[in-house]
Amino acid sequence: MADTTDFRNGFCMLIDGDIFSIVEFQHVKPGKGSAFVRTKMKNMHNGAVLDRTFRSGDKVEEVRLEKREMQFLYSEGDLFHFMDLDTYEQMGINTDLVGEATKLLKDGENAFVLIAREKAIGVDLPNFVYLEVIHTEPGLKGDTATGATKAATLETGFDVQVPLFVNQGDKLKIDTRSVEYVERV
Repeated sequence: MADTTDFRNGFCMLIDGDIFSIVEFQHVKPGKGSAFVRTKMKNMHNGAVLDRTFRSGDKVEEVRLEKREMQFLYSEGDLFHFMDLDTYEQMGINTDLVGEATKLLKDGENAFVLIAREKAIGVDLPNFVYLEVIHTEPGLKGDTATGATKAATLETGFDVQVPLFVNQGDKLKIDTRSVEYVERV
């Protein structure tokens, strides 16, 4: 068991059977009354954000998260299959838990699988991935003064907005946190 003095960003706890991660917290000591901790927590199963206040000294059940590097093998129906790089053990993870990463995962790429209590609860990609453009319209010559963009379909099937100079076959650097184009490589 942990108490409110152990709270920090990223701290995971079990509340009503769900695992929550602290996104931000603030220790408040009012002039009158006892101190308390105001938190903003993210549900690790469904992504919902919850504001909750704890009295100073409240006990919570801490959950240890393990971040394992795994290789994405393939997707089949609602499951994304990953292989542990150390044990070669394979694991099927539901599409809901993979989340936004489904748009940018390509066969053979490595990702970090978040595991709590020997069960996968999410997937984190590296900050940047490199994907090839498989389809985009040609840019209009001379139309560069406005910073205009066009749609490009990446090899994973995801569409992203890119500058007009990007062509089919170009390899792009994509930021996985904002799911946006960064640069051509």
